[in-house]
Formats: sequence, C-alpha cells, structure tokens
Amino acid sequence: MRVRLILPLFLVLASALAPASSALAGTGLLRFPDVCGNRIVFTYAGDLWAVGTQGGTAVRLTAGPGVEQAAHYSPDCSQIAFTGQYSGDDQVFMIPASGGEPRQLTWYPTPGPLPQRWGIDSQVYGWTADGSAVVFRSTREAVGISNPKLFQVSVAGGLPTALPMPTAGSGEYSPDGKQIVYSPKFRDYRTWNRYVGGWAQDLYIYDVAARTARNITADQHTDRDPMWIGNAIYFLSDRGEHLNLYRFDIGSGETRQLTDYKGQDARWAGSDGKSQIVFEVDGSLHLYDTSTNRDNALDISVPSDLVPRHAGTRSVRDFIEDFALSPNGKRAAFVARGEVFSVPMEHGLTLDLTHTPGAHEREVAWSADGKRVAYVSDESGEDAIWVRDADGGAARQLSRENFGRLYAPRWSPDGSRIAYVDNESRLHLVAASGGTSTLVADDPGFSRRDHAWSPGGHYLAYTVTNPDSNLTQLRIYDVSGKTNYPVGDPLSNGYAPAFSPDGKLLFFIGDREWAPQISGVEWNFASNRSAGLFALTLRPDVANPFAPRNDSASADSAKPGKKDSDEKESKKPEPASVDDRISFEGIDSRLVRAPIEPDNLQWIAVTSKALLYVVSDAFYYGRESENKPRLMAWSFEDRESKEIFKGLEELALSADGSTVLVKSGKDYKRLDPGESKPEPKDIKLDGLFAQVDPKAEYAEIFREVWRRYRDHYYVQNMHGYDWDAIRAKYEPKLADVGDRSDLNYLLGQMVAELSSSHAYVSGGDLGLPDRPHVGLLGARFELDSPSGRYRIAKILRGENDEERYRSPLTEVGVDAHEGDFLLAINGQPLAGTDNPYRLLRSPKGQLIQLTVNSRASLDGARTVLVDPVDSEAELNYYAWTTANREYVAKASNGTIGYLHIPDMGGDGIREFIKWFYPQLRKQGLVVDVRDNGGGNVSSMIIERLSRKLLGLDYGRGSDLIGTYPQQTFIGHLAALCNGTTASDGDIFSYMFKQAKLGPLIGTRTWGGVVGINDWGPLIDGGTTNVPQFATADTNGQWAIEGHGVDPDIEVEFDVASALAGRDPQLDRAIVEIRKQIAAEPVALPARPADPVKAPVDMR
Repeated sequence: MRVRLILPLFLVLASALAPASSALAGTGLLRFPDVCGNRIVFTYAGDLWAVGTQGGTAVRLTAGPGVEQAAHYSPDCSQIAFTGQYSGDDQVFMIPASGGEPRQLTWYPTPGPLPQRWGIDSQVYGWTADGSAVVFRSTREAVGISNPKLFQVSVAGGLPTALPMPTAGSGEYSPDGKQIVYSPKFRDYRTWNRYVGGWAQDLYIYDVAARTARNITADQHTDRDPMWIGNAIYFLSDRGEHLNLYRFDIGSGETRQLTDYKGQDARWAGSDGKSQIVFEVDGSLHLYDTSTNRDNALDISVPSDLVPRHAGTRSVRDFIEDFALSPNGKRAAFVARGEVFSVPMEHGLTLDLTHTPGAHEREVAWSADGKRVAYVSDESGEDAIWVRDADGGAARQLSRENFGRLYAPRWSPDGSRIAYVDNESRLHLVAASGGTSTLVADDPGFSRRDHAWSPGGHYLAYTVTNPDSNLTQLRIYDVSGKTNYPVGDPLSNGYAPAFSPDGKLLFFIGDREWAPQISGVEWNFASNRSAGLFALTLRPDVANPFAPRNDSASADSAKPGKKDSDEKESKKPEPASVDDRISFEGIDSRLVRAPIEPDNLQWIAVTSKALLYVVSDAFYYGRESENKPRLMAWSFEDRESKEIFKGLEELALSADGSTVLVKSGKDYKRLDPGESKPEPKDIKLDGLFAQVDPKAEYAEIFREVWRRYRDHYYVQNMHGYDWDAIRAKYEPKLADVGDRSDLNYLLGQMVAELSSSHAYVSGGDLGLPDRPHVGLLGARFELDSPSGRYRIAKILRGENDEERYRSPLTEVGVDAHEGDFLLAINGQPLAGTDNPYRLLRSPKGQLIQLTVNSRASLDGARTVLVDPVDSEAELNYYAWTTANREYVAKASNGTIGYLHIPDMGGDGIREFIKWFYPQLRKQGLVVDVRDNGGGNVSSMIIERLSRKLLGLDYGRGSDLIGTYPQQTFIGHLAALCNGTTASDGDIFSYMFKQAKLGPLIGTRTWGGVVGINDWGPLIDGGTTNVPQFATADTNGQWAIEGHGVDPDIEVEFDVASALAGRDPQLDRAIVEIRKQIAAEPVALPARPADPVKAPVDMR
C-alpha cells in the first residue's frame, strides 16, 4: 500500500486531540529537547542551546568538540546534565543552566564510536526526584550491547550505581522517587519506521520497594520516551503509523492519543514533570501543555556560526579511497575526499585536477598515452564517466544514460573507448568522444568488475556468473564484431583475466585445485589454496610459455611480450602494431597451467618480464590471518617466483610494468617489480590538500545516499513508497544541517521511511577527538562509607588461557582480592568522591600499579602490578554464559549441555566450535541465541545440528563409539530466542523450526532479514548500507522481515524472575528437553557381540 506523504501540518481532531499553532520558519533540525520552567534546552549542530518557552533567539551553552546531546534540566531548573564527547567518548557532564564550564561525572570507557543505529552510550535520561543524581543509560555491565541498564551518578562525584531493573533502555523516576517508568528495550536510534517486530518497546512501571514491574502498554508498536506527570505517563507511540503523543492514566489504565501528526514523527520528548512536554516534530520543537492540551510549534532562531560546515583548505590524506598509476609509473592519480589528484612518484607538484567539492569523484583510470584520466563523478547529479586532461583543464562528461552507480572505467589501449560497469552488473562501452553507450554483457550475478582489454584494443575479456552453477566464467568480447565468446571450463570458476603484452595469451585465475583443508574438530573439509594460474594461447601458432626450454641461438619466442622475430627487446611496439587476433575455434583445448603452486590468489597482471600475482592467507573468521597478502612475481626468464612485497592491502601497476604502487596500512609505497630485490620507497602525500566545503558535501552525500537506495534496494518498488516524493520531503532540510551528526540524523529519517531493516547510515567526518584509553581491571568497586575508601567488591571471573577472557586480577602472581581496599592507582591516592576510572586512564599497553590492603590504611599496604584489559564486555559475557552452563548441568545432573551463540559472525562460530563438540554426548543441548547480533554463519550451525545418525563405528583398543556421520549429536535440542535475536539470528530461529530440531522457546525475534552490502565510502568516509537481498520461504514468499519468528513456546523473561536470579526461558528449555529424554531416551547401543565366522571344525 502506498503511504501518502503530507507536508508538515497538525490536524485538529474534535476535542480529543490538541490544536496546534502553525509551524513558523525558524531554524530546523533541533533535537533532544528538554524543558524546565520557562526555558528549553536542545541540541543543534552538535552544541547545546537554550531558549524561552515562547521561542525566539536561542543562546549558546556549549561549544566543545564532538556532540553535546541528551540534555536534561535538574528538578529545580538550575543545572543541566548531558552526554558530551569532549574527550572523544560518551560521558555524562553537567553545567549551570545559564552555561559554564562542564564538570565530568562519569569516566568508565564507553564502546565506540558506535554505528548510528546504536546511538550513544552514557546517554542522560534525567535526574533523581531530589536532584542529587543524574540518570543515564550504559552498557558498562551489560551482557551484549543490546542489554543496557540505567544508572545514576551523584552530582557530588563518585561511582554510578545501577538502578534495579535487569535491563532498561530509557526511564524516569516518579515525582516521589518511589517508582520508575521505563522501557526494558532500547532501539530509539533505529532507522526503521512503523516497526512491529519482536524488539518493539513497551513501557513498564517499576516499584522500587516492592521490586515488581507491570507492563502499561502491551502493544506491538513502538512505545518510547516515557514521562511522569502527576498521575499519568506520557509517551510517544507509532500506533497510528507515526510517532505521536499519548497519555496513560495510572489510576484507570486508560490510554489516550493526544496528537495526530501525519507524514512526520514526534521524537525525543522531555518534560518538566509538571505540565509541559517538549519534543521534536519534523525538525522543529513543539511545546505541549498537558493542562490545556495545547500544542504550540515554536519559532526558534539559532544564531550559530556553524563552524563545522565552514569551507577551507584541508589535508585530505586520511580520505584516500582509490589510486591508479600513469602508464610510465612516474605519477599516480589519487582520489581523496572526492577529488582527483595527480601525485609525482618522486619530483614535482601535486595537482588537484578536479576542484569539485560538491561532487564525488572516484574510480580513476589513466589513458594508455598518459594524457588523460577517466573517472566516475556525480557532478551532473547522476553517476557518469568523465574525462579530463591529466594536467588539468576542463572536464567532459562521456556517458549520459542513467545507469545508476558506475564502477571500474577501463581505457582501451588506443584511447578510443572506455569500458565500465553499472550497479545492475552490466558491462558497457562508451566512446572517448562521448555518445551512446554500448551494452557488452549483463551479468546475472554480482559483477567482479575485472574486465581487461587486449593490447590492440580489439577484444575485451571479462567474467560473468553462470546462473546454472553460480560459478564465474570467462568471456571475450569482439569489439568490431560485437560478439561474445565464452572461454574456459564452465564447471569451475575462472576470473581475473589479463592479456600478455604481445596479445598472444590470456592469463586468468581458475579454481581447479581440490585438495581441501581438513577441519581440526571434525572430519570435514574447507577449500583452501584452490586457485591456480592458467593461460589460453589465443591462436594455434602461439607457443606454450611454460614449455620445457632447450638452449638455442635464437630468441625465445614463447616469452610473452616478445615478437617472434629477432627484434630487440628494447624497442617497444606501438599498441596499434600488436597482433592480438584470436582464433576461437578450439581455444579451450589450448589451455596451459602456470608452474605455480595453487594458492589463495586474488589478482594477476602480465608484463614482458614476469607474471605478477597476489597470494593471501587462508581466511580466518574472528582472527587475523597469519600472513598478510603478498605480491609475487614469476619470472619468464628465471622460471621461478619471488616475493616482491608483503603486507599489501591494495595495489596498482603501471601499463609499462615498471612500477607497482602498494597500500599497506596508512602507507603508500612504490617499487620496481623487475628488480632482483625490489626496494619499496615511500610516496610523499603531504601535498594532498583540497578545498573542503562541508555544506556542498552534505548536499552531495544526501543525493548519493538517495541514489544508492534507488539503485540497490532489494525490491525496485521501494516497498510501495514514492522514493522521489521522499527525497522532495527531506532534501529542503539540508539548509538546516549544521554538522555531520545532523546530516546522519536527516539521512536516517529518510531511509527509515522505507520500513525496512538494515537501512543504515553512519560515520563520516564527525570531528571527534581521539578517544581516551582506560585500563580496566575486570573488577567492580564500592565505596566503604565509614572509611571513605574504595573496596574491590567483585572480581570478574575469567579464563586466563584465552586472551579475550583474561581477567587481570585473577592472573597468577597478582596479589589482589575481593574485599581489599584500593588505596591508590599509579601512586595517585583514591578516596571519597573520586572516580577510580579517572585514575585508570593510561596509554594503551601500559601496566598499572595498584596500592591495596586488607584494611583502609597505607600501613602494611602492598603494590600490585597489573596488565589491564581494554574492555570488560567479554568478561561480562563469560560470567553470564558460564553461570548458565553450570546451572543447566546442575539442574539436569549433567545430562544436558548448554551453549550460547552471541552472533552469527566470528564470535558466534567460535563459541559454537568451543562448546558444541565437547558436549556431543550429552542427552540434551540448549542452544541459546538470545541477543544474537546476526552475521552469516547460521547455515553452518543448522547443518551440524541437523545431522542424522546413520551408523556407528566400534574398534579394538577403545571403548569409544563413533558415529556416522562423524560428530553427530544424537540428543534432544531446544533453542532460546528473544526480541534481540536479530538478522541471521532471526534466520537461525526460523530454520531451527523448519528443520524440526526441537522447540523454539522465548519471545518473538527482531524480524530483520534484508541483508546489506557496502558499496564503498561516501565522500567524507561515511558509510551507508543498503538492504539488497532478503530471505524467502521454500514457496518463494518473503519470510520473517518485519514480524520476526514466533517461538513454539512463548516464555517472557519477567522482571520478578530476573531480580530473583531466575531465568524462566532457560528453565523451560530444561523442562522440555527432560520431557523429550523421558519419552525418547538417548543412548548409543553397546558394542555388538564378536562375530563368529569360523566353521565349527575350525573353532
């Protein structure tokens, strides 16, 4: 159904809904407001501002680096608490309401920088009723980022204390401080409108004395931003498709809608706890009076100097996204911050060739004569192929068709044509003089963009996907005949074509080595080092370049790059003279294999002297490969390979083969691959300066994000929404974008209109300071009131044989224990209202000295040297999963196992391997995917859980019984899921049910299964992920997205159980598995009797 989009206005609905005054033309994109008395505080352009409740001209309160946000007045209106990024991470600060020097209240390191969808950590939500402490949300003690809690920190200083609710994404105290209205879930920053999946927020009232909580919303939609005024809870909800203001009467339980905004949402509501509520609607602030039901749109002017969007000349060295070498290797074209630069390899000036701060240039390529560069630019408003002289001058747009996002321009050797690929994986040719593009091929899969010209420019080699096998196959396009010829084996992958300089051979990489790597935990295989280098001789008279040699007085005619005649090697033929004719008859039979060991090959190129290729290590999920990619050269003369460079990430080769440019980390180096021992030389890039105009960039980024969704979104109908109208709705708001965080917010609101999961925008040049490092001890501290000293209240349990689970204070030789007083850190005394984490700030990798004692005195104190950890998140996780595993073992007398899978990525597959195989002979197994963050390995796990026992193995000398297939689990299974079981966690839950592996227990999952691709950085390094493919059922119907997976057995994890230390979902899984064990006991049969095969007379 198409949603009608309406320009901002407010409807007056009878007497039940509040009349709103007309919106006025003030500054827009005002966010995170709060109100107290006659003043409103809000965030604009990353700073805090204050204005009267009647609107008018705002007054600046902060001007620090980063973003100051989530401001809340103290109950007496004298102070403002907020979340700031002065030091690089998110911390709680407070200032006088009239402004002043910020005072930092929290010091514990926050994760990040977080993607925008996770918002900020240490986000302020208000104050305690008496104004003595600030309430904020944090993941500091969380098991996973999706399970934050609320904390309060005293304005006098000291350590924060956790509020009693097990999890909380937002909340506010009642006026008397005896109750808390809160949401157990947190997804306020998610850019997904009209969401009704399992992660939708409900609101609860928690009674502090009774330690009970009751749900007051119980609705499938989003309920957020709770505010306690009198005997009512006010909150925002999208029950009518847009977020509006609602009122819940605590006495009667009645819920009533108060506003009815169409085409826009109310967001980030705050109140004075008396009668005023302020919130954002469509970028403007509205003040709602609960006593009169009057909604007033405020006209606010923000006199900001907008420093973040000031234009100026800046170094763009850190924003390089592409590079290419000139044909002779003397210069390189670098693309940085959307500009194309010509950079000398040794001597000369660095030139900005484009000077287009409002356009995103990328994908640069040099012409064969070195006189021109081609690149992709969106200067016209759409991606197109552009050309300009390599020494500057005017640019010419070549392609005119709207083919969406374009990639990989490649010049023909004679400079007459350029080949390129569009976002639909179609390969095109366009004349260098401009005109209509010619379609070469339409790849049914995702294009590898590895097309390569023959040296005479008569042919174009490329790869396409075989739809019957999903394998890539080589093709050669005859430019003059406009005919495509498939070459190579269609039953194996062939890719990365490269012609020899003499046009006689076509080299390529082929996956044709099937000696697999065997797993260390089960008898199973993984393909590794399966790629070889091959060549097709393009005419029957072309010799095998790898044939055995026999010394002769004549030149070696089989050496690529040399003519069959006696012509001297030093004389380089013109490209037009190269005979690159191809005889396609019998071409597949003219295949030769290079004498190079199969490996993980990624790239090849051919010079007159050598075959260059890149070898990478095996791919490890969750850890770095042991060997970084290496550039190798196989010499046609010496007939052996040598390593040219190790540790490369990207590379470019000059057309004459004289120079290779490599990127390694942040460094760029050049080398001559023809040298016997190539010596990499640094390239000076200190001349990469450009005129950066953030305002122009913001407009370009907006258009590019909009186009990327238009061109890549997984369904062309954009879920039925009018994508052009959505652009028209949001683009005018660019005028109010004050900094990069404002832009991300605006872009997020635009893509959220598609009502889709995985619609993400994040990052960019945010101007954040470097984040501080805090050495963590894996411990919790508490203040001993009588002495005014801190104690070590708890040491987190660890597993010190694994670095990720190392708990510093439990390591051998560390003489620190629970209950000890922590008297000093690195010689600095610790006492009173100081914060231990302030003193734990230290350079990364530095040891920390603790002064501890069993009593609150320096007499007899001891010093302890500790190697801290960077994060305690893994220790929190380890403690929780270990407690669960031990609980299940105790409750089942050791018959049932337990494993938790935190995501479907590196961490998840790691935990599965670690805990699945040791528990194979359990009679039952609980597979816990609650809070699973998604990834892409669910099919691997489902496959192993789905194995069916087909046979057994017995042998002499061992009492162990083997299964066929090997490592088959024969017990009973149950899986746990909840609202934050997400993405590939959703898919796992769905497939667990489809495979009928056991009961799925818990609550409905997130419901987000539209997968994403990243098609490269935005102009300032930001990212946008476009949902591009989605999950369907076996009937070809879309599945899971938007709703989630319903459990077979629904069990809530209620607050009362959590506070009592119980896990009702886990308990139910144990019950269900025990039922299954009782009904179908699990046991392998005993060894059969020895067979007697001897005849009676031979026994």
